Amino acid sequence: MSLSHRAGYVVGVLITLLALVCQARVHSHGRFVRTEGTRFVVHGSDFVFNGFNSYWMMHVAAEPSERHKVSNKLREAAGAGLSVCRTWAFSDGGDRALQISPGVYDERVFQALDFVISEASRDGIRLILSFVNNFKDYGGHQQYVEWARNAGVNVNGEDDFYTNPTMKEYYKNHVKKVTTRLNTVTKIAYKDDPTIMAWELMNEPRCQADSSGRMVNGWVQEMASFVKSLDNKHLLEIGMEGFYGDYMPEKKVNNPGYQVGTDFITNNLIKEIDFTTIHAYPDIWLSGQNDSAQMAFMQRWMETHSIDSNRILKKPLVLAEFGKSNKDSGHSLGARDQYLITVYESMNKFERTGEGIGGSLVW
Repeated sequence: MSLSHRAGYVVGVLITLLALVCQARVHSHGRFVRTEGTRFVVHGSDFVFNGFNSYWMMHVAAEPSERHKVSNKLREAAGAGLSVCRTWAFSDGGDRALQISPGVYDERVFQALDFVISEASRDGIRLILSFVNNFKDYGGHQQYVEWARNAGVNVNGEDDFYTNPTMKEYYKNHVKKVTTRLNTVTKIAYKDDPTIMAWELMNEPRCQADSSGRMVNGWVQEMASFVKSLDNKHLLEIGMEGFYGDYMPEKKVNNPGYQVGTDFITNNLIKEIDFTTIHAYPDIWLSGQNDSAQMAFMQRWMETHSIDSNRILKKPLVLAEFGKSNKDSGHSLGARDQYLITVYESMNKFERTGEGIGGSLVW
């Protein structure tokens, strides 16, 4: 979902709320998170986490006078028992751009990302870093399309991002630049830093040109292999919302009435992908339905993907984005808190069945 739709979402949750639902977790900083079957592990012990999304951290830290906002958020989150943060490792063109043009970077902004990683390490929070956006916020793959057009490349549409050699090369160059970056604060290369839990190929990939998921699948296979060729220490995930495609058509009934050009099954069967993700915004996807219907969808969405991750894909699952917008006409803090409690309780229930969700990241 684009940031314009997410603007009204909760960026954190109350400490008292989290205290009711947080799972036990391992704090073993300095060791990489691994997967064993459908579990996350750190040094052989289970790693089950609750966390949060804060996409803005690098952007804010690029202004030194605002860096305290990053420090405060991470400190607050750690105090609430949150142990993973998902944030952007991209800003393509525009204000405070990390990548000003293909292969041209603003060192000041890169040092802001260095700062974010160092602060997260200090507070014992691991990071999931995303390489590019599907949406126009912070540039997105649309910026890659514009760069290619400006370079004289024949582009038919935005979804050429997934197939055009020039744009794929732009993307690979960015991946290499980020993963091999030497942090100016910690003096540790990103690819060697266990503070980073995982890389994410793209925030919410979608493809209008091919609803089946096959076009995106080809891109994921190529890029996942490339990332692993540079860095085989960190986990890798796609950044998917969880929509089903044509591989198992009987599962499309679980979608909220439409497809987006990805396939939860085939895309995550790629061996270089270490864990699966889903996002969930039933109040947006099912905006015409009442709270009860939206909650029922949410529970089915989690349960279906948990079963498929465990039985078919045999990989851990992360609920990587969820929340409830305060822009809805019937919004109340009580309804929001009850929604979050129900989501966390559902995850705990799945865990007891042996087909649990390995982690969650509230938006």
